[in-house]
Amino acid sequence: MTVLVRDFLPTDAAAWARVGHAAMPYIVTTPEQVAFDLASARSEEHRRLLVAEEDGEIIAIARTGLVPDGPKPGLAFCDPYTHPDRTGRGAGGLLLRTAEEHLAMEGARTVYTWVLDTPSNRAFAEKRGYAPSRSAHFLRLDLAGGALPPRPAVPAGVELRTGADFADDPRPLFEADAETTADEPSDTPAELSDYEHWLRQTWRHPALDHELTSVVTVDGEVATFTAARTDGRTRYMSGMTGTRRAYRGRGLAKLAKHDSLSRARAAGYTDAYTGNDADNAPMLAVNRWFGYEICATEVRHVRDLG
Repeated sequence: MTVLVRDFLPTDAAAWARVGHAAMPYIVTTPEQVAFDLASARSEEHRRLLVAEEDGEIIAIARTGLVPDGPKPGLAFCDPYTHPDRTGRGAGGLLLRTAEEHLAMEGARTVYTWVLDTPSNRAFAEKRGYAPSRSAHFLRLDLAGGALPPRPAVPAGVELRTGADFADDPRPLFEADAETTADEPSDTPAELSDYEHWLRQTWRHPALDHELTSVVTVDGEVATFTAARTDGRTRYMSGMTGTRRAYRGRGLAKLAKHDSLSRARAAGYTDAYTGNDADNAPMLAVNRWFGYEICATEVRHVRDLG
């Protein structure tokens, strides 16, 4: 049986989501968002979605592209995932090699990839010249069976709103997202500076639920937000929780997350996921307070292309 690698086609969306969910059940993946992510990428990202096929069945997938807003030129990424029932066929290695060739042609000098922290996955990366860097955790909260802690008090001047309240003018949320994203621990820190691109790729993302996204304002100014991504059925994921610098240390992140999680549970969502850099102690502490438990760990690996 031969494994072949080719570019993603719109008709592959359901199979892509199936493989993505099986390999990484901690991430919300739907057919609708797969094609959207590719279509909304900027041309300078040289984004490609690759699939590995065996006898007509898609058994592995990979996202790859350049990091246009990185701290230096030539940074790129490739994240291959193989269905856990189809490992050992060489699909992951073939995807990675195809992606590296594409990235090298587009001027990439350094490639980053996320690898699950298991012996087999780490060996896969290290065998191909990738060295470990920082790590991050996936966390899960049982919304169906677990009880949330009591909601923190809402201080004077503080108001709870939803993302939908900003439908006519989401720029205040963009500005909050840009400021908090700049402070996120990362090997490839991002800079959000293009409002129109943010509207296309983030605000209009099919997984972003504006109604379940919670926003905390202080005296009318956006201070904190938690972006809710869902599969429209049972799975909820915190896409980003951020507090602007001037408002940190007041417990506003707990207030925003509590509001969003409470409304998500009332809407029928049963599984809540989030992700945190292993060095992001403040957010890890917030999530432990809610009852989140680490369910998997990833290790960022990096390789310089020769």
